[in-house]
Amino acid sequence: MRKLPLLLLLILPVITLAQGAKPAPAASEPAVPPSIHEKTAGMKHLDGLIPLDWDARTGKLYLEIAGLGADGKSSDFIYATSLPFGTGSNDLGLDRGQVTEGRIVRFERGGPKVLLVQPNLAFRSSSNDPDEQLAVTQSFAQSVLWGFTVAAESQDGAVLVDATDFFLHDAHGVADRLTNLKQGTYRVDASRSAIVLDHTKTFPRNTEVEAELTFSTDAPPKGEFVSNVTPDPHAMTVREKSSFIALPEPGFVPRRFNPRAGYFPTSYRDYTSALGEPLDQLFIIRHRLIKQDPNCNTDCKPVEPIHYYVDRGAPEPVRTALVEGARWWDQAFQAAGWAKGTFLVDLLPETADPMDARYNIIQWVHRYTRGWSYGSAIADPRTGEIIKGNVTLGSLRARQDYLIAEALLSPYGNSSSPSAGSPADNPMLQMVLARIRQLSAHETGHTLGLAHNFAASTVTQSDSVMDYPHPYFTLDSDGRIDASHAYAVNIGDWDKVAINYGYREFGSHTNAEEENAALNKILSDADRAGQVFITDEDARPFGSAHPRAHLWDNGNDPAAELDRVLAVRMVALKNFGENAIKPGTPMAQLEQTLVPLFLFHRYQTEAAIKEIGGLDYRYNLRGDGLAGPAIFDPTQQRKALDSVLKTLGPETLTLPESLLRILPPVPPGYPRTRESFPSHTGLTFDPIAAAESAADLTLSVLLDPARANRIIEYHMRVPASPSLRSVLEAISATVAARPEAGHTMSSEVERAVEFRSVEAMLALAVNPAASSQARAIAQWHIRDLLKQWKSNPMPQDTAEAIHRSALIDRIENFERDPDKFVPAKAVEAPPGMPIGDDE
Repeated sequence: MRKLPLLLLLILPVITLAQGAKPAPAASEPAVPPSIHEKTAGMKHLDGLIPLDWDARTGKLYLEIAGLGADGKSSDFIYATSLPFGTGSNDLGLDRGQVTEGRIVRFERGGPKVLLVQPNLAFRSSSNDPDEQLAVTQSFAQSVLWGFTVAAESQDGAVLVDATDFFLHDAHGVADRLTNLKQGTYRVDASRSAIVLDHTKTFPRNTEVEAELTFSTDAPPKGEFVSNVTPDPHAMTVREKSSFIALPEPGFVPRRFNPRAGYFPTSYRDYTSALGEPLDQLFIIRHRLIKQDPNCNTDCKPVEPIHYYVDRGAPEPVRTALVEGARWWDQAFQAAGWAKGTFLVDLLPETADPMDARYNIIQWVHRYTRGWSYGSAIADPRTGEIIKGNVTLGSLRARQDYLIAEALLSPYGNSSSPSAGSPADNPMLQMVLARIRQLSAHETGHTLGLAHNFAASTVTQSDSVMDYPHPYFTLDSDGRIDASHAYAVNIGDWDKVAINYGYREFGSHTNAEEENAALNKILSDADRAGQVFITDEDARPFGSAHPRAHLWDNGNDPAAELDRVLAVRMVALKNFGENAIKPGTPMAQLEQTLVPLFLFHRYQTEAAIKEIGGLDYRYNLRGDGLAGPAIFDPTQQRKALDSVLKTLGPETLTLPESLLRILPPVPPGYPRTRESFPSHTGLTFDPIAAAESAADLTLSVLLDPARANRIIEYHMRVPASPSLRSVLEAISATVAARPEAGHTMSSEVERAVEFRSVEAMLALAVNPAASSQARAIAQWHIRDLLKQWKSNPMPQDTAEAIHRSALIDRIENFERDPDKFVPAKAVEAPPGMPIGDDE
């Protein structure tokens, strides 16, 4: 090769520059990004709150970020994620339509990078002094959710970033959920994930990006939850949606949280509040409602009504029932001074996306197993203003109610189905639709900001849709079971109180002090009328103490209602047989139908038990004039104990021989499930195990350690209250009451129940959650039983003698080393919850 002269080599760069070529950038200087117009040429542009540009060739999605100020920061947005396509598993808790709470975010540019930042709004300053505000801001960490690199920019300061990886990452936390539930280690597989452009949309006040994400694992899946609902458990594909939502317009006025008002709180810490004033600031979450006429007091028209939409995927007649039930809330808004039509419910328009943040949605969701329904909301974290209400209703709940009605009514006589004629003549369907209306109202109430009120059903059955209703079956004048009043109709009185507190808008002439006084009067008047608010933690069967707050109960006298429920149950069991299933159905399916009937009393039993060792109280505020906590009436406690002990008796737990003769083992294709009774007899139906499971439901709540501790304390304070010894003695006397010649099924059932009661007492005696005195009393009673059995002659009946010997051996085993003794586990009953309500 010829070598060019040195002089020519020196001249060539000069000639090249003269011809107009640009010099290469220095290695230390980044390339100047192209303009947005140049970069997006040929891409599909979607204009909206945050414009998008789609490059179909590369499968990349770009965000156009405008409005970056001199400090490099954009305006704030609300960011939320949702699941347009879920997993179909109640166990996984990743349902179609699930939304996360809203987070405030902003974009911040620093050189070639753009960060998505979530400021820390949990700690704030109400001061107008910028230095005081800065001191709070700098004291707590914020979160950078993502980092982008500038791909293009315009002269007005707007930047374009490649957001593909951001939208294809697991923002909703599906993989973490699978890991926490021990389903295996899953990760997003980028090769099997993509942007779903057809469902990626932009609007003036929100931008919605949907992605199809495949979660894969190389290892064998560990849990059954994924396997039950996915064609290949190594690859579970769902869809996640990311929503950027404009902040609401100014004008919303936060309302202070009051623990007696029945709302969910939102809170933050104000570090510049005056000394002596609360650090934690609590407000309720609620929708915005503004009067057209600020001085209007009654029948006031809103500037914009609250509008909800029902999922078109719900079938008829369920769809209409959903609309009807949710519309009940307009009654409450009218009672709070608003005009008719302030709360609207319609069918979702055909072209609308239920995940679009502009729509409050009531969504119908299918799952592999029946499960909870939910009412959630995306709210402005700054103020508590609800931006989007989102209801999720599980479809299998309707089938559970239908099954309950079939079990109690045994409706299939000579005809194949009562639904063969008019649906109006089908009592099961009518009961289901009544429940769907109530459930729609209940979950919608959550999205209005309302919490559960589990004390409402003790006022009247229809006092609040925010309670959990148990189906209210009655006996007619001929002694036949009537399901026509199973569920209440319309909004309840407590619901009107709660909406009045949260949504009444006072005239412009009302100052803050007057408004606060008016709001307190709403709650005080309600309490005087018997409208007590008690919510979740105070109503659970274990640990909680309130005698009037419980899930799935009815009536203002729990013990009397338990007696009534047992009477209805007895009639239904007497009538129960092959007429409870349709002709052509495997007879083994009778067991599935029997479950809700045999355990029909379970929740009212828990409600009655809560009177024993119960404490009647309110969420008192100083100066509210309400009565303080009081130990529940001793007479009522003893009455409740008498009623509860009936659930351990052979007349309650023994199934008739006529039924046992027609219950075969399950055939091929119809396996036993968690909805089946437990069985110690292999494939066959086991009436003893069914009785044990029902007895354990009673015993576990009655001998809950927290209850035992309270019984001791309250007996010391009010001697007329039951003592723990008297409760244990009453249980033992009940389960031992049977003829010595025990060659009947009822005797065998009662021997099994007696054994379960001893196990429950042994469990209390070694439970570290029980007080030392509760454990000591339980041990004393167990030793007393041992003395009686060893000192009395052994029964002549062989079955009884074997049974007593086994009880003696069990207690002596405990006596040898109580610290190492392990009580037998409870015989697990089929799940009752949800009987038809929510989380």
